[in-house]
Amino acid sequence: MRVQPALVARACADSGGVARTAELFRAGVDAYSLKAAVRSGVVTRVREGVFATRETPAEVVSAAAHGGVLGCVNRIREAGLWMLDGDDGRVHVSMVRNGRSRIHVECRCLVHWSGHESERGRSTLVDALAQVLACRGEETFFTALESAMRRGIVDPAALDRVRARVPKMHRWLIDFARWNADSGLESLLRLRLHRIGLELDSQVEVPGVGRVDFVLGERLVLEVDGVPGHADTAASRHKDLVRDAVAAAHGLVTLRFDYALVVHDWPLVESAILAAVARGVQLR
Repeated sequence: MRVQPALVARACADSGGVARTAELFRAGVDAYSLKAAVRSGVVTRVREGVFATRETPAEVVSAAAHGGVLGCVNRIREAGLWMLDGDDGRVHVSMVRNGRSRIHVECRCLVHWSGHESERGRSTLVDALAQVLACRGEETFFTALESAMRRGIVDPAALDRVRARVPKMHRWLIDFARWNADSGLESLLRLRLHRIGLELDSQVEVPGVGRVDFVLGERLVLEVDGVPGHADTAASRHKDLVRDAVAAAHGLVTLRFDYALVVHDWPLVESAILAAVARGVQLR
């Protein structure tokens, strides 16, 4: 019998970097090739009956070692979605309710017993979004949700499944979400202003200016820079000033906020907007 460690690695990679013995056998791997692949270091035995390639992300391996799959914020980040909160350094593991949790070497995993389905060693995004809501709260959930909608990673059918996963008291967030949010920062600002009774028109086309992030009332423009650490070059700054000047020529007033202000100094942002509203700036 020809021993094929490379076939083992390919089959494991095709399963998302981690695979159970049964999955490898279905892919044509034989027991001798599997043993040879482990001996040669082509794959590693994560736990009994579960194997990973050397290239598999450490977080995915840790989740598999714990007995589950990568979930919650780790799954959201891996998908490239906008995340409000920083990395807490822990691996968030998605477990089905009848699963078996395990403690492994240097285990700092945070377990979410709310998994339903998994794919390629990861929870589905539907499960991950529901877990984020329970773990990090409404704002982190909402910004990640609108990011997924904007990128087309979730569709209306997936939104219905998210709705079924989350408590009724939070389902209004799904109804409030929109498909064209350019950044999580826009999502966050719109959500926070909605909570204090201010409704915004999003992605409004202004003659001579182009598309602005939000318009409050008839003439108060709100613009946000959704990229943390965004380089404020002279060229980009000049472009923003030109846009604001053209907007002013059309009778509009612009308030502009960056990432640091919205995320780290929200009371100042809220005070500035409420002060403008109190003066009636939004009214024509």
